[in-house]
Amino acid sequence: MADEEEEGGFGGLYEDGHWVWDEDIQALIFVSDLPPKPIETIQIPTKVPTGAVEFRDDVDLIEQIRFRRRYQRKLKPGQPDVITLQDVKDVALFTAPVNLLSPMLINMLHLPTTERFIRALIMYSQYYLQIADEMARRMLELEAKVRTPYCDMVENEFRDNLSDLRVLIAKEYSTMIIGGGDTRKFHHMGPQKKRKSLSDKDAHLFETLLRMTVQIVWLALGRKAFNQIELEINRIFKSEIFNAVEHTLHTDYVAKMMKEEREALLGICLRRDKKLNTRSPLMNEVFCHRDIDFRLLSLGVVKYNQYSARTLYMKRAVAGPEESLAEFGIVLGILGMPRSIFDTMLRPLPSAAEGKSKASMSSTSSYSASTKSSVSVKKNVIYKLYSDIVLPTKEAKMPYFPSHFPDATEDIRPCSDVQRLRWLNRLARILHP
Repeated sequence: MADEEEEGGFGGLYEDGHWVWDEDIQALIFVSDLPPKPIETIQIPTKVPTGAVEFRDDVDLIEQIRFRRRYQRKLKPGQPDVITLQDVKDVALFTAPVNLLSPMLINMLHLPTTERFIRALIMYSQYYLQIADEMARRMLELEAKVRTPYCDMVENEFRDNLSDLRVLIAKEYSTMIIGGGDTRKFHHMGPQKKRKSLSDKDAHLFETLLRMTVQIVWLALGRKAFNQIELEINRIFKSEIFNAVEHTLHTDYVAKMMKEEREALLGICLRRDKKLNTRSPLMNEVFCHRDIDFRLLSLGVVKYNQYSARTLYMKRAVAGPEESLAEFGIVLGILGMPRSIFDTMLRPLPSAAEGKSKASMSSTSSYSASTKSSVSVKKNVIYKLYSDIVLPTKEAKMPYFPSHFPDATEDIRPCSDVQRLRWLNRLARILHP
C-alpha cells in the first residue's frame, strides 16, 4: 500500500503547467512549465575505505529527510520500534551506487534465506572481531607468561565457536548456490534447472551480493573495522588464494598471525590443494572431520523436537524476530536496539552513548595492531555500542543422528514486500527517468 508520504510534494497534480491538444492520441495532455526535476544523486565520493565499489557515508540532511519520508520502514500499530535487518538493508540500498543495484539483487535481498545468511554473517563477523582482539591480547601476554593446558582449552573453544558459526553461513550459502527453497528462481539454470547455464550472470549476481553484504554487516556492527570485515568475508568465501581484497590491500594479515592465533581464528578445517581444486573455507567447514551438531545444517528451517541451549541461541539469532533478541540475551550488533537512539542513517546519537556502559576499545584490526598500539588500547576507555557475544557451551556429549529426520518446517518469517517494492520503484525511476 502506497503511503501519502511517498510522493514527497505538496499542492495539486496539475499545477505550474498548461494543457495542449495531442493530434496523435486525439486527447488533451498536460505539459509542465517547470524545469525537469534532477535525478537523485547517487554516486558521491566517500572517505570510507570501500574498495572498488564505493558507498556513500556522507548523506546530507536533505537526503536524510527524503530517505525518512520515502524509504524508511514504517511501523505497524503496536510494533516495537527496534532496529531490524530490514532497516540496515534500507540504509545500504539508499547509499549504494547505481551500478551495483539491479532488480534481481533487490529481490534476492528480500528473501528469508538471504536474511538468515546475512544475520549469520553479522554474528560471525562480530564474534570474529571479538576473538581477534582477545587473541591479539593473549599473544602479547605470551611474552611475559608461560602457556598452560588451560590456554589450549580456551583457544580450542574459540576455534570451535567460529567453526560452528561458519557452518551456519555455509548452509544458507549452499542453499542459494543450488537454488533451493525460496532461491529457486534465481538459479543460473532457471527454476527447473533445465536451461543453459548463465554462469557469467550468476557470478555477477553473487559478487554484487557479497559486496552488498559486506556493507550491511559493517553498518550492523556500528561502522567498525571495515577492512577487517571485508578481508575475512572475502577469505571465507574465496579462500586466501582468491581473496581479491587482500591482493589489493597487501596486508599479509594471515602470514603475520602466530600459530595459536591462526588456529583459533581460521580453524583446522583447511585444505591445501592446488589452485583449481581449492575449496572455500565455508565448504571446508561443511566437509570437515570434526564433531558437528547436525541441527546446525538446517537451523531456522527444519523444526526439531529438542534444542540445546547453544543451538537455540543460534536459531534465535539467525531466524528469530529482532524485537526478541534483547529478551533472550542475544547480541547481534545494533539489531534489536531501540531505533530512537540512532539517527536516520543508523549512527548512534551522542546522548545515547552516555547511557552505555564503559568498556575497552573494540577492534580496529588484528593484522595492523602492533604491540605498542595494542597495549595502549587498555589505557583508552570509551563507550561501547553493544556488548560481546557469549555463546553457550557445547553439550558434553554430541547428539547422534536420529533414526529419522523431522520433515516439519519452522514458521519462516517473511521479508517486507512493501520495502522491496519501494526499492524496485526507486531503481526504476533512477534508470528510466
